[in-house]
Amino acid sequence: MSVRLKLTLSYAGFVMVAGVLLLAAVWVFLLQYVPDDWDRRMLHENPNRQLLVHTFAPAAVTVMAFLLVFGLMGGWFLAGRMLAPLSQITIATRMATNGSLSHRTQLPGRRDEFRELADAFDMMLAQLEAHMAEQRRFAANASHELRTPLATSKALLDVARADPNHDTAEVIERLHAVNTRAINLTEALLLLSRANQGSFIREPVDLSLLVEETTETLLPLAEEHGVTLVTSGDITPTTGSQALLLQLTTNLVHNAIVHNLPEKGMVWINSSTHPDAVILTVENTGEKLDPELVSALTEPFQRGTERIHADDAGVGLGLAIVKTITQAHEGTLTLIPRPDGGMRITVTLPTGVPTLMGMGPDFSVPILW
Repeated sequence: MSVRLKLTLSYAGFVMVAGVLLLAAVWVFLLQYVPDDWDRRMLHENPNRQLLVHTFAPAAVTVMAFLLVFGLMGGWFLAGRMLAPLSQITIATRMATNGSLSHRTQLPGRRDEFRELADAFDMMLAQLEAHMAEQRRFAANASHELRTPLATSKALLDVARADPNHDTAEVIERLHAVNTRAINLTEALLLLSRANQGSFIREPVDLSLLVEETTETLLPLAEEHGVTLVTSGDITPTTGSQALLLQLTTNLVHNAIVHNLPEKGMVWINSSTHPDAVILTVENTGEKLDPELVSALTEPFQRGTERIHADDAGVGLGLAIVKTITQAHEGTLTLIPRPDGGMRITVTLPTGVPTLMGMGPDFSVPILW
């Protein structure tokens, strides 16, 4: 049975029960004042209970039949009015099932349970639409980025095949560089997918130690670019995946080194502890950035300047990976352009996060930027 039919039968049953109780109350009340004396008195002088039953029963049956019809018709009408909002939600659900996520119920009227359900459903559709648009955009960008090294490799091979006397060592060197970039991009995409799942073992992590390890690893790169690294901060305990948080720190520092002044650049790295959060701040000098551009840098394959073709240029996923890892650790990421040029990036992580079971402790990620 449909919900409307169930509600109709419930309304009709309630009306019938109420009618029976009412008639029963009237009957019991009347019986207290009607004598049960069939033999000694005449019917026209003093009616008795038998006469009352004979007279009252047909009227009671008529009333109950009327209440039954009234309950069914009224219940059907009221149930239809009450369940009308569900029809709009059902239509929106079917359209969403067919792939149309732009439709909204926009239920009018005062705020009640159905209105709250419709608003929550509209919010879910909006989030799904935004997520699907982001996924389509990411897939298109990833396809474009992966096609570039493949097309370059094909062109190099075509040139080598067309000219047998061409220097094969140069072709091999260029193919090695192109393939390395393609591998880095593929591994970065895999890391982004894993971090986005948020299923990993959480363990105590000291961000200050990760900052120290990252600084030692990237110090040669900083010296090559003429950038000075300045670290500060105390012990910064938090919980999470040490591998992912190391990747986060490495991406931030590497990004700050590469996108800096041509000479005498600076990078400041600070880790601090607060009562309910730990904060990692990476700040660098560099070109002045538009705030609108800065807000879009966490999108995949977005770059703050023109595309760089150096060996340490990265694959355009550095800050996107940082954002995903931060969200997986229930933290927040803030990007602010510096007035004098460069950018200030702040990662805020909670101090206490419950342990989640997922990836094993042997989970490891490559160092990608």
